[in-house]
Amino acid sequence: MGHRNQTYISEFFLMGLTDDPELQPLIFCLFLSMYLVTILGNLLIILAVSSDSHLKTPMYFFLSNLSFSDICLSTTTIPKMLVSIQAHNHSITYLGCLTQACFVLISVGLENCLLAVMAFDRYTAICHPLRYTIIMNSRFCGLLILLSLLLSIVDALLHSLMVLQLTFCTNLEIPLFFCEVVQIIKLACSDTFINNIVIYFAAGLFGGVPVCGIIFSYTQIVLSVLQMPSVDGKYKAFSTCGSHLSVVSLFYGTGLGVYISSALTKSSRNTAVTSMMYTVVPQMLNPFIYSLRNRDMKKSVIKLIGKIPFVFQ
Repeated sequence: MGHRNQTYISEFFLMGLTDDPELQPLIFCLFLSMYLVTILGNLLIILAVSSDSHLKTPMYFFLSNLSFSDICLSTTTIPKMLVSIQAHNHSITYLGCLTQACFVLISVGLENCLLAVMAFDRYTAICHPLRYTIIMNSRFCGLLILLSLLLSIVDALLHSLMVLQLTFCTNLEIPLFFCEVVQIIKLACSDTFINNIVIYFAAGLFGGVPVCGIIFSYTQIVLSVLQMPSVDGKYKAFSTCGSHLSVVSLFYGTGLGVYISSALTKSSRNTAVTSMMYTVVPQMLNPFIYSLRNRDMKKSVIKLIGKIPFVFQ
């Protein structure tokens, strides 16, 4: 198969979930609904945290940033797919594809870091309650967010710059509904050994390190809670971690499912469907998990929704 230098590549083609024209309207309505629910739910979380003085704590500060990350990831992937379905054109420009892949990496990396930071916050609150306000001060919390964002941006730019050095074959079909750096590299005709090494290193950094941090934090939390003499104290401590554990399980569970599915199947359609499970579903369900399992957040969201009719009067 012949190949051409990336300088002359004009576009990639996103295969999406299916090429059946009869299913396109159904997929469009499904993804549009999921996108609207994701945006509305996460915006409510952000507005509730910013408007309720009772939620001015590090835990909810990190939660609002997680919601912002969810909005960014969904906005990076879904609108392009909706436009492609409406226009019956699944192509995406070369620079547009790299830009989308870059923002996907930033959002996913930031989400990984935030989940680890939120676990550390719960660990500090339960295991070191007397020093909690001293450790988790506003300046330190802001630095954690900036560091997470900086690491994610550096990682995304590194991958993007390395992709720019590749040459590509004439087959430029990406078996997903969005551009992903791993799938882009698979289309390259030139040597991708260094790219794959960087990907594995980044996966260990943004996957392994946060997971290890979360496991360590919750191991210490469980040991600390078991030493509490009061049953009510144990229940209260575990209840404050329930929402975060649910989100962590959903995010990493779907990510692990995608990895296993990709390893076991060679079907491009199955790959596209499984990719949806970690780029769309967790971002849509996170607001419901926090608003339904967290009493303070539920009250604040209900209060905020109750004010909405008065805004339009």
